[in-house]
Amino acid sequence: MAQDDVKSIDQLNEEADIAADYLEGLLDIADYEGDIEMGVRNDRPTVQIVADDDTDIKHLIGHNGEVVDALQQLTRLAVQQKTGERSHLIVDVDGFLKRKRQHLCDIALDAIDAVRDSGEPYDLKPMNSFERKVVHDVVREEGLKSRSHGEEPHRYVTVYLKNKVEDVAEDDELDQE
Repeated sequence: MAQDDVKSIDQLNEEADIAADYLEGLLDIADYEGDIEMGVRNDRPTVQIVADDDTDIKHLIGHNGEVVDALQQLTRLAVQQKTGERSHLIVDVDGFLKRKRQHLCDIALDAIDAVRDSGEPYDLKPMNSFERKVVHDVVREEGLKSRSHGEEPHRYVTVYLKNKVEDVAEDDELDQE
């Protein structure tokens, strides 16, 4: 399937079903209690693990979400193995991604305020691709511009006023002449 192709709702639901089965198997192996909620959001299959007892479930989040990130990668591989196609499945544990997204929105809004106050670009700390995407989306919604710079794992976002991005692009062009 080419990247331009949009998956049908049935394909997305199938990916969520495969992911849910895989995660239920992992929960059984780890002897963790948890319910699986599935859905489709923004044209991506989503699976969330929820539990009444948050003691065990916190182990599935890990420090800064490292475990939930690993679960997502493993689950995407399991889906790809069954479907033969790459999946953009989102795995969440106990609302961790929602809380993380809100924290990133707050960081982005603080950077936007700093840029509006000073008129100068503002560099954020290095972030993973999910974090950068959330920041870019917030910046765009607020009418400013942002760009990612650097190489993984030190890639970061700079927030600019719209005219500053154009100035930077012109400076880059002048440097190349």
